[in-house]
This record gives sequence, structure tokens and C-alpha cells, in this order.
Amino acid sequence: MIRVVLPPHLRTLANVHGEVTLDLQGEVTQRSLLDALESEHPALKGTIRDHATQERRKFVRFFAEEEDLSHEGPDARLPESVVGGKEPFIIVGAMAGG
Repeated sequence: MIRVVLPPHLRTLANVHGEVTLDLQGEVTQRSLLDALESEHPALKGTIRDHATQERRKFVRFFAEEEDLSHEGPDARLPESVVGGKEPFIIVGAMAGG
């Protein structure tokens, strides 16, 4: 099972508490993980990725193993520790301002 940590506002929107777990078959990529997440929690569609382009929203970041995966391609395979459930895939709402 893959563990996904959502920021508080997305947990509220998806009506979940704590981590979300997903059971994915085959190669696990950002795209397959986000497809499964949006399929299980339709309220999240359009909040993490743009509806039309499926590109990551600018103020959303992805982390795993203490590394920023935000600029990895959507079809890049996720780390084995994430695929195996040892480490979570973390979605963070970034902040900007000055």
C-alpha cells in the first residue's frame, strides 16, 4: 500500500483523516498515483493538477525521502521506499509572498 500525506485543507476537502492509502498495480509514477488519488477522492480533481493539462499546480509540491520530486516528470517511477509503503508520498501546499 502506498501512503499519501495530504495538507490539511485537502484532507478536509477529501473528507479523510491522517494518511491516505492507495493500492496500485504495475509501475507507480506520479501520474498513476495522482490518477488513483483523484479516482478515490473525486473532490480533489483540479486541486493538485490542472483539469485540462494535468500539470502540477504551481503552488503544490511533492516530496518523498526528504527530496523534492515536484519537477520530476509525471511518468518518472517513484522511489521503492514509497512504492513499498515504507515512506509516504507527501503533497505540500507551497507558500509565496514577500
